[in-house]
Amino acid sequence: MATSSAADIVKAVGGAGNIESLTHCATRLRFQLRDASGVDTKTVEAIPGVMGAVPQAGERFQVVIGGGVQNVYNDIMALPEMAGGGAAASDPDDIDAIKARERAKGVRGKVAWIDSLFEFLSDSFRPILGALLGASFFITFMALMATLDVIPDWNAPGVTLDPSWAFINLMWQSVFVFLPLMVAYNATKKVGADPWVGFAIMAVLMLPGFTALAQDVEPTALFGIEAAQVAIVPVFGIPMPIANYSSQVFPPLLMAAVLGPLYKLLRKIITANLQLIFVPFFAMLIMMPLTAFVIGPIGVYVGAVLAQALAAINSFSPFIFAIVIPLAYPFMVPLGLHWPINAIMLLNIQTLGYDFIQGPMGAWNFACFGATAGVLILSLRHRDTQMRQTATGALAAGLLGGISEPSLYGIHLRFKRIYPRMLVGCFVGGLTIGIGSLLMGLENGVTTQAFVFTSLLTIPAFQPTGLYAIAIGLAFFTSMFLVLWSNFRTPEQQAEFEAARDAAEAAAAAEHVAPAVVEASEPRAIDASDAAPAAAAVPMATAVLEKASIEVLSPLAGKVVPLSEVPDPVFAGGVMGPGAAVEPVGDTVFSPGAGVIAAAQPTGHAFGIVLDGGVELLIHVGIDTVNLKGEGFDVKVKNGDRVELGTPLVTFDRAVIQKAGYPLITPVIVLNADDFGEVSPVLEGDIAVGGSLITVDQKE
Repeated sequence: MATSSAADIVKAVGGAGNIESLTHCATRLRFQLRDASGVDTKTVEAIPGVMGAVPQAGERFQVVIGGGVQNVYNDIMALPEMAGGGAAASDPDDIDAIKARERAKGVRGKVAWIDSLFEFLSDSFRPILGALLGASFFITFMALMATLDVIPDWNAPGVTLDPSWAFINLMWQSVFVFLPLMVAYNATKKVGADPWVGFAIMAVLMLPGFTALAQDVEPTALFGIEAAQVAIVPVFGIPMPIANYSSQVFPPLLMAAVLGPLYKLLRKIITANLQLIFVPFFAMLIMMPLTAFVIGPIGVYVGAVLAQALAAINSFSPFIFAIVIPLAYPFMVPLGLHWPINAIMLLNIQTLGYDFIQGPMGAWNFACFGATAGVLILSLRHRDTQMRQTATGALAAGLLGGISEPSLYGIHLRFKRIYPRMLVGCFVGGLTIGIGSLLMGLENGVTTQAFVFTSLLTIPAFQPTGLYAIAIGLAFFTSMFLVLWSNFRTPEQQAEFEAARDAAEAAAAAEHVAPAVVEASEPRAIDASDAAPAAAAVPMATAVLEKASIEVLSPLAGKVVPLSEVPDPVFAGGVMGPGAAVEPVGDTVFSPGAGVIAAAQPTGHAFGIVLDGGVELLIHVGIDTVNLKGEGFDVKVKNGDRVELGTPLVTFDRAVIQKAGYPLITPVIVLNADDFGEVSPVLEGDIAVGGSLITVDQKE
């Protein structure tokens, strides 16, 4: 993404002064804004390189970029207005700033609290996604070598590997054994405390000397939960449970959740000049014993209870479990609920030696990737350059890395037709695993001995590999073919896209046409007798224009209204571009100027015109009128026709459109506004055919 696009993103979210902080995850920019109420999602999504936008509670706003998010983040932070790494300084007396600060002080409500919880979970894991992904490839390689009988069952208890293979095995263990320390660092940083203090607190529980305290004590099940094995050791006469904290994630998360408020309290009661020394000291003095005696064991217990509950469901019916998991994940991932499940997967591997969740989860991932593949094929067929780029990046991230967010946020959540078709793919994949497990007598369904990302490269890590491969293949192709069969856009969205695309392509072909500038002394109008009789009594609208402006005339007689009043969010939100709308009183649409017809829809509901001077216009006759399939429309022109001011484009039957219940309001959109300066409607109110509708300023 170019620096100009980075600047566009900052501008679209309200400018540097509206940005309190900016971070990023594996695929998304995460903005904490002073005031998010004025940010238009569609405007952000229209920026080149942006895959999607996700408004959130609590003045948060996320912009989905994909795998190149780090580069975009760097470009934004390098902008002059972002000097200092955050929002630009604002005037303390500025009214808007005061309002924003007061809103920030208020109660954010239940939704914002849940949003904060999910963001806490996400930000505790997302910085280590790269390490986890790298480790999963080492695991897959070891699994493949075992499948090919190059090495013995590498993850089985009591197996001794050759030092060479043992060293490779240590490469992934380095990530998962010390995962609690990584999570502790990230989670502590998220809550505003010193991340190295959180790291040190969790490190106490992982010291060999700490574990050695219980070397002569027989472990017992904590509160009767077999997965929560602890040894009780008296320390200062108080029983302290000692557990194996390797790969545990709930203890560091709970520790950070308590450390954050404690750190803030200590900063309040300790003077500023002593905080550097005594805030970390007292935090460690309080939190190390508290974590060892209480928080750590609670975290182990909570994780074990959740893992045991899921294991009970899977043991009761692997068939049902294999179907429910892939159907639940499409709704869990957008909410962030998949992070606790990831923690349970890790705990399953530590306590059971295998995990039974990742196999069915793979059905969801590949159904997601299959839908993206369908979108990619359609974007190639429809000559949709932007969607092709988005889908290509998302599909690569999915198939090679097992990461679903670029597909989910960049495509699927933006087009409502995709989700139902993707869910069918999830069901087919889960059903295949369920039926296969029954036929093969698999007590736990498809399993894996290690935590991996479900991609093409990690297929060998799952057992039985054949069943898993068939299931994810069926999930992938089911979603893909359903999207190909039904399209990911509605007919109305497709027609609008094609009109805009054809206009843009015609503009590129017509670049040789010399610009025509309308003189201020020559207000242009066609004879009102050429319009529908009902328009004859409507007064002509005129405007005084600068010589540096291009005049777009009205193709209809009627009443001019702002785009914001059009009953369609695509037009009302300015997604297609700026312009105006006309509520027509006649029944004929005329050419608003001399130019070339770039797109004349056979249904008659939309026309793309490239005017002499380079302005690309979309005239959309009514809303949702594409559904009439041409009924009531008499098209007068075809693609490539040369038209002059006043040339009839289409005659429409008002009664047919009104009987079908579709609004007659007609948006007139400047599609290539980025090539010009300011685009603004001349007036609101009554207008005649050929009256001044929009002015388009030339760029300086």
